[in-house]
Amino acid sequence: MANNTHSPLPLWSVILPILAWGIYFVGVKDSLWLQIGGGALLIGSVLSAVHHAEVVAHKVGEPFGTIILALAITVIEVALIVSLMIAGGDNAAYLARDTVFAAIMLILNGILGGCLLIGGLKHHEQFFSKKSVSTALVTLISILAFTLILPNFTTTTEGPTYSPSQLVFVAIASLVLYGAFIMVQTVRHRDYFLADDDNPEHHAEPPSTKVALISLLLLVVCLGIVVLLAKALSPTIESMVVSAGAPLALVGVIIAAVVLMPEGLAALTAASRNRLQTSVNLALGSALASIGLTIPSVVIVCLMYDINMVLGLDWKSMVLLALSTFVVMVSLNHGRSNMLYGIVLLVNLAAYVFTVVVP
Repeated sequence: MANNTHSPLPLWSVILPILAWGIYFVGVKDSLWLQIGGGALLIGSVLSAVHHAEVVAHKVGEPFGTIILALAITVIEVALIVSLMIAGGDNAAYLARDTVFAAIMLILNGILGGCLLIGGLKHHEQFFSKKSVSTALVTLISILAFTLILPNFTTTTEGPTYSPSQLVFVAIASLVLYGAFIMVQTVRHRDYFLADDDNPEHHAEPPSTKVALISLLLLVVCLGIVVLLAKALSPTIESMVVSAGAPLALVGVIIAAVVLMPEGLAALTAASRNRLQTSVNLALGSALASIGLTIPSVVIVCLMYDINMVLGLDWKSMVLLALSTFVVMVSLNHGRSNMLYGIVLLVNLAAYVFTVVVP
């Protein structure tokens, strides 16, 4: 982490989330100005979350710091999906699938692609552990196949859905795979995920325990208001999308992008500081947490409330997912990066967003 993370907490990182909570309780649906103010404070809360996550990560060290941020973001994602699914609506059955798929595409193509491009432009070549990448990708691809691909080919139920017993199996399998990955990342092969870094700026004195605990509390406060404001502003976003003639699936992409902003900014910042290993840990770890923890959590809610859930992707989405995972595998196969890999991934992201808008 940068050497400014152990300095006293900036005033803006405390005030902005508090103001965001205030405007949320006032209500952002009443006027256009409140909605604009809510959007500005939403972005401010995201930036505050990034700062506090960096403070906590610097205190606990790698790879635990990146795991904390990935898990925090996943909690927010699960809370958002579950609250919207319980509220119901025409798209409730597709909400978990669309949001998780959007998050995976944004992480693999957007966050990773942006990190590789920025790192390549600024540092020419960057290096990372091939073992960490292969460990994460082999787990991620297996969970992706179980949750988003296999439902299209099972025959117990009609359509791209699972029966209750199949949902339970897939939820348990996802948790087992994610739990095994975390054990490897933090205990058995922790050295795979540690950056080989001799830059003295990145080894500055960590923050005090008191500052780290305050930042951890403020991180929870920031992430909480991010999801609440995103949910409160989603009707406005939805009406803007509909008035523009775009499909409602774009709303899921926008909400996923807002929720992933803290993680994305933290990963991009690490890449610009020539710490690509941290960026890779963040991106792949958050992709695994996003699907490995979100799907089991949503499965529990759906079984409890008897909510129908569609998990299988259509053929267009499966092609884009396969392309994204293949390009990521090839791009990260050599343990060194360049800007071309980032450009290819960002073009893949553009193709995904474009086909959402123009299906």
